[in-house]
Amino acid sequence: MSYSPEVFEAAEKELEKRRLKSELDLEKRRSILFARSPRAEEIERMIAKTSVAAARAIFSGADRREKLEKLKNQNLALQKELGNIIKSYNFSENYLELWHKCSKCRDYGNVDGKMCSCMKSLLRQISYNKLNSISPLSLSSFDTFSLDYYETDPMPGSNVSPNEMMTRVLAYCRRYAKTFSLQSKSLLFQGAPGLGKTHLSLAIASELIDSGFGVIYASAPALLSKLSKENFDYDRSSESGTTEQLISECDLLIIDDLGTEFSTRFTVSTIYNIINTRIIVSKPIIISTNLSVAELQEKYDSRIISRIIGSLDRVEFVGSDVRQQKRRKKS
Repeated sequence: MSYSPEVFEAAEKELEKRRLKSELDLEKRRSILFARSPRAEEIERMIAKTSVAAARAIFSGADRREKLEKLKNQNLALQKELGNIIKSYNFSENYLELWHKCSKCRDYGNVDGKMCSCMKSLLRQISYNKLNSISPLSLSSFDTFSLDYYETDPMPGSNVSPNEMMTRVLAYCRRYAKTFSLQSKSLLFQGAPGLGKTHLSLAIASELIDSGFGVIYASAPALLSKLSKENFDYDRSSESGTTEQLISECDLLIIDDLGTEFSTRFTVSTIYNIINTRIIVSKPIIISTNLSVAELQEKYDSRIISRIIGSLDRVEFVGSDVRQQKRRKKS
C-alpha cells in the first residue's frame, strides 16, 4: 500500500523522535556510569584518543603497521577494562551503545535501500490513528463502565437480572481484549440504545491499541460517508492508501451503530463487501447495532444478514437506557 505525503512526513518525524530519544537515553546512562566510576569516563576518553592516534598512524610512514598494532592492543585492553567495570555494576554489555527501537534499521526506516518492516508498521499505525482521530477512544475504558445502572430484579420470564447479564458481558469483553489475537472471534453487539455497546466497543479498541494492535473504530455513518467521498468525490491519484484498504488490513475493525446510516445502493453494497472481506481473510470484526434481528432483516438483504448471523457471535446488551438514567440523575 502507498500512503500520502502527510503520513510519510508523520512517520519520518516519529523516527527522528526515536533516534533523539536513543541519544538522550545513552547520555543518561553514561552520566550514571561515570558518576559511579570516574575510571570508566577516563577509559572512554583514552579509547577516543587511541582512535585518533590510529587515524594519524595510517599516514605516519614505514613503521605505521607497528604503531597500528600497538594502538589496537591498547584499545582492546581499554575496552576489556571498561567492559569489566560495566559488568561489575550489573549493567548490560551494550550499556554504552545506542539502544534503538528497531535494531534492523537503527530507526532510520530503511535497510539497504529497502523500507524496513518497522516503517511499514508505523505508516499503517499512523493511518489507523488518522481514521480513529474523530472517535472518543480515550473516553471509555473497562474501569469506567458502571454496572450500577442495570436493574437487579430478574427480567420478565427469566431468573436472570440485567445486572447479572451485563456483569457477564463486561467480563466477556475484558477477556476478549486480554486474549485478543488475529484468530479471535467476530462479535455482534446487539441491544437497545444506551446500554453500553459503544462504551465497551471503545474500551476494547483502546486496550488493543495500547497492546500494539492495529485497530480501526468508526460509526457506520462516518465510515460509509468517508468511503463514499473517496469513491465519488476524491482524487485518488493524490493518495492511494485508501480507507477501504486500511479497513481490510487492520487487525480489528469495529463498526458502531450499524443501521443508523442512510441506506443507498452504495452503502448496502459497501457494508456487504466490508463484512464479507473480513470473513474471507479470517480477520475479526465487531459490529454494534440497536436493531433486532427482525429489524436487520427488514433493512438489509439476505447476503448481509447471512454473514452477520452466520459468522458473528452475538453478545446481547439488556437493561434500561443508561444515558437517560444519567441525565435524570443530573437534573
